[in-house]
Amino acid sequence: MPQGLFITFEGIDGAGKSSHIEAAATALREQGHEVVMTREPGGTPLAEALRELFLYRPMDALTEALLVFAARRDHLSTVIEPALQRGCTVLCDRFTDATFAYQGAGRGFDLAVLSQLEAWVQQGLQPHMTLWFDVPPAIAAQRRAAARAADRLEAEDVQFFERVRAGYEARRAADPTRVICIDSGASLEAVRAAVLAKVRPLQPGGLR
Repeated sequence: MPQGLFITFEGIDGAGKSSHIEAAATALREQGHEVVMTREPGGTPLAEALRELFLYRPMDALTEALLVFAARRDHLSTVIEPALQRGCTVLCDRFTDATFAYQGAGRGFDLAVLSQLEAWVQQGLQPHMTLWFDVPPAIAAQRRAAARAADRLEAEDVQFFERVRAGYEARRAADPTRVICIDSGASLEAVRAAVLAKVRPLQPGGLR
């Protein structure tokens, strides 16, 4: 079966990544890609139900990790893997890097357990490209406060998001070819240009 491209968008809450996914999708469609847009946790009816529990019910870090990986397994088998097999380009708002950043670095949860869950659930599947929208947590907090009421994770303090940011940096350092840092503290136009510069050269059906 032809294999498509799997591109993920990452960053702390308030980094602004979600506002650029549609622009990336438009640019890719103009290049001939069949684009599937989705998000995590979520993307399927079951995963969306788990998302509501994850974001609004109190729980410990292990429960958070188990919920998000359960949602991810359904998302992969129902949406992501079939789309890739059809040769589509999948754009996903967050994936496993978020779990290592939030539950691993943010909560201080055992990274070895997360790695084992990652291996079981993903069976070797990783994004071809990850755009990490990096911004100082204090700026992200200002953006969140102006945009919406906080969910359970968004309500965490700046120190939590400093740890999450460090977790993303660790993921980038471990896989710098895949994880590309976008300076999300720049102007909207500059961030948009940086995103499009990364996605426009991609050819349908695989990295070139």
